[in-house]
Amino acid sequence: MQAHYNPVWNMDSVFPGGSESAEFAAFLTQLEKNIGLLGDQVHKAKEAAEQDLLPVWRELLAAIQNTSAQLREAGAFISCLTAQNVHDENAKLLSGQVKNLSAALGAVINIWEEQLLALSEDAWNKLVEDEAIKPLAFPLNERRRRAKEKLPVEQEILANDLAIDGYHAWQDLYNTVVGRITIPHEVDGKVKQLSVGQADNVMHSPDMSVRQEMFAKWEAAWGKEADLCAHALNHLGGFRLNLYRHRGWDSIMKEPLDINRMSEQTLDAMWSAINESKDKLVQYLNRKAKLLGMTKLGWVDVAAPVGKVTKTVSYDEGAAFIIEQFGRFSPKMADFARKAFEQRWIEAEDRAGKRPGGFCTSFPVSKQSRIFMTYAGNASNVSTLAHELGHAYHQHVMNDLPQMVQGYAMNVAETASTFAEMIVSDAAVKLAESREEKIALLEDKIQQTVAFFMNIQARVIFEKNFYAERKKGLVSKAKLNQLMEDAQKEAFNDALSEYHPHFWASKLHFYITTYPFYNFPYTFGYLFSLSIYARALSEGASFEQKYIDLLRDTARMTVEELAQKHLDVDITKPDFWRAAVKLTVQDVEEFLQLTE
Repeated sequence: MQAHYNPVWNMDSVFPGGSESAEFAAFLTQLEKNIGLLGDQVHKAKEAAEQDLLPVWRELLAAIQNTSAQLREAGAFISCLTAQNVHDENAKLLSGQVKNLSAALGAVINIWEEQLLALSEDAWNKLVEDEAIKPLAFPLNERRRRAKEKLPVEQEILANDLAIDGYHAWQDLYNTVVGRITIPHEVDGKVKQLSVGQADNVMHSPDMSVRQEMFAKWEAAWGKEADLCAHALNHLGGFRLNLYRHRGWDSIMKEPLDINRMSEQTLDAMWSAINESKDKLVQYLNRKAKLLGMTKLGWVDVAAPVGKVTKTVSYDEGAAFIIEQFGRFSPKMADFARKAFEQRWIEAEDRAGKRPGGFCTSFPVSKQSRIFMTYAGNASNVSTLAHELGHAYHQHVMNDLPQMVQGYAMNVAETASTFAEMIVSDAAVKLAESREEKIALLEDKIQQTVAFFMNIQARVIFEKNFYAERKKGLVSKAKLNQLMEDAQKEAFNDALSEYHPHFWASKLHFYITTYPFYNFPYTFGYLFSLSIYARALSEGASFEQKYIDLLRDTARMTVEELAQKHLDVDITKPDFWRAAVKLTVQDVEEFLQLTE
């Protein structure tokens, strides 16, 4: 008998009462006190003589990690509240409170980082070789290096404080804009006002007229809000450029590459291998256009389903399939997924008032995760659900590690999630019950390749060109549209008949303040996970523990070191990436053969 799962998450097991939670209010009060106490400890450490450092720093590092975990817990709870109901005004107020606490902790950390620089080399080496502190050596050395590249501590604290009502406030404005957008859609003679998340699902309709009508409304809706979105994007970009200029950073890519612990050589090698495969993807796009009865695909048609397979997959069926397929690779991964469904860690209900997109966030104090998405019953939704469960599993296997070595970067985070997604999508293709279903599922899988190789590359091109323009002054919405469309044409080899000029407005990723260039890590994770998946297929059950070991190391070394240690490969060379790209080309070739 198939298990039944509730698609609405349970937030009360973390803090009961939602945005009115008395427990959460008390948690924030205690967190504020803990940040103050941590500040006292930082000053105590500053006054300690170098010969007395070890006991003081052991205690200090424990406090830093505990307080950081509590702030992550609060931030995760707020992100869930604001996502599940974009109209929750109290949640928005709490979000401001958490940002203030984050700034306060950031100020304390900045003072502590000044101490990292003040220590002599002998004292520093003695510190990171201490038995209790040695497990934290990588993030500590990383922090010390980064601190050397920043402004004097007083200026960094000032920039951090000003960012609350400046930099981060522009993301808040964008979220407010998203929350007020509704798009009309007629179903069975009745007009419904859809949220942007619901409207996005409609654009995946198999009916060409339905998706094209919705795309026109989508463009128009974002066009109406383009002024505000342009203001937000311009000021986010301006803040970054000014801060980088004062720090003496001459490349807009310095911070995103450093955050992702990867070299520009690795990034260039990846894009080089991808660009070599573009002709094959253009063949796929042209074949898809022919199958849909079109001369060329428009932007909204790229993600349209192919074939007559209209089978919907219920939430329970999707959950059962994910658990089963995870189990074929890793019983531990399957057990974890089952727990997430049973304990209602997933918000998947299709309802109005939710923000668009999907995410996974973790609660380091509660040792839980939460997954957010809008599940409409298509194959893409099942893949997204598996993707987010991959994120959650990644955190799960690291829960017993010190907080400081749980801070894995976005690119390797996307490796775990895309690996989980690959397990499920590959199984769906292999288990297809008919040729037509196999074509549809294979095509859905290839859509991911197009997204990672072309759509995301368009975002990278756009952002680089936007920052080049922003250095000259404010960029108009008309210019933003032009930059966006030009980037899409370049990334898609001009294979489409129509593009999405307001994509810069509609895509949340451009407005996220915690991660600049929230794009290329997805492509890295996709290709890196393909290599891991190929290794898992060849090694079978013995690879389960190797995979866990790789995940546990993701915040303890650079991605180049990670690949060398666990896969014995050099990812700074295009050859590694070509081998991964070749796996995606095989899918395209099979699709082309099936659709002759």
